[in-house]
Parts: sequence; structure tokens; C-alpha cells
Amino acid sequence: MTCADLRADIPWPEVVHRLAYENEKLARRPQGHSGEYFVVCTLYYTPIESGFTFERGFDATPVTKPGLRGHKYPRDFLRSVKKEGFGRITTPVNGRDYLCYNGGDSFRFASKPTGGGGILVARFSAAVKLGQSGLRRGVIIETSSPTVREVFGSTRWKIVDTGGGLRRWQVDCYYGEDEPLGPGRFMGRPRGTTFEYAYANARIIK
Repeated sequence: MTCADLRADIPWPEVVHRLAYENEKLARRPQGHSGEYFVVCTLYYTPIESGFTFERGFDATPVTKPGLRGHKYPRDFLRSVKKEGFGRITTPVNGRDYLCYNGGDSFRFASKPTGGGGILVARFSAAVKLGQSGLRRGVIIETSSPTVREVFGSTRWKIVDTGGGLRRWQVDCYYGEDEPLGPGRFMGRPRGTTFEYAYANARIIK
């Protein structure tokens, strides 16, 4: 299962075209973007190990990987951690409750899910593509989407993280911890929502 498979339900060619069109309109205004962007909001989360069972259709075969010191975890759980960055384990190891993807095929134990800007805060932290002039790490944005407000209970996001697989004008909103919605392509979604993506006007407020 690749990241592309997990994101296959989002019609990226159409989304990328819409983002470029709307942001070009904003840039052509006399004042330019002036801190306002048209974005697509997506979701990432911290998967919980207990949700990855054979009964729910997952490949729960216990496997170990470099960095896990012989500890074994469900194969699909490790696949999900590889995509999401972190995962919550059932039994702490040396007081650490999380796994962190460490690149390649390796992992490490961690105390908390973090981004480049510190500990991730559910329904407030967000990630964007590296190298964008306006939407950059450290800024706080307000999104206009009623769908995003309904799903996350939030309209304000602090950009604390960056992701190599993210697109320009994509805001990946951190949902928090949850079991996965289901196996296969549903692993990339938390059980608590079927949200995939929503367009929004994003205004930099800080």
C-alpha cells in the first residue's frame, strides 16, 4: 500500500487545477493575495494499534522492524505509521507510548507525536508543503469551510509541520488519535469521520 493508493479517492488532477485557478484570481487582485489563499484541506491522524485486528480485516501479523528492538506490531499498523508519521502503541516501551517513522524501513519510540514546530495538537496543528512563501511554518490561518468546522470543530490552524508528499496550497489538518476507519484504502482515515477533503479560503491571521 503506497501513499498514492491511500490518497486515491481525492481527484488530484481536478483539485490541483482548481487550486491554481482560484489562487491566480487572488494574485491578480490589486492587493494580490494579501494573506488570503484558496486551499484544499485534507486530514492526517495518529493511528492507534488496538484498531488493527484480523477481525476488522487488517493484516495484523506481528512483525518487527529496525529500531523496534525486537518488539512486534501488526503489519498494517506499521504501514499506517509509515504514512502518518506516528502511531500510538498499546504497551509503552520505556515510558514511551508512540512509534515514529524514522525513514527507510526503520522506526523509533517516541513520547508524543511531533512536527517540526513541536508537539502536535489535535484540531489545531496543520502541515503544508515546504517552500511556500505565504503558507509557511509558524503562521496561524483561519479557514472558511463549514465542512472543516463540522468535522474538526475548529477553524483556526497553526502550521507546525511540513510533508514531502503534500501539494501546493494543501493544508493537512491534524485530527488527533483514533483507530483506522478500515483496511486497505481506509487506513488513511480515522474511524470517527469519513472526511476526505474540502476547499476553503484561508486567511493568515498571525
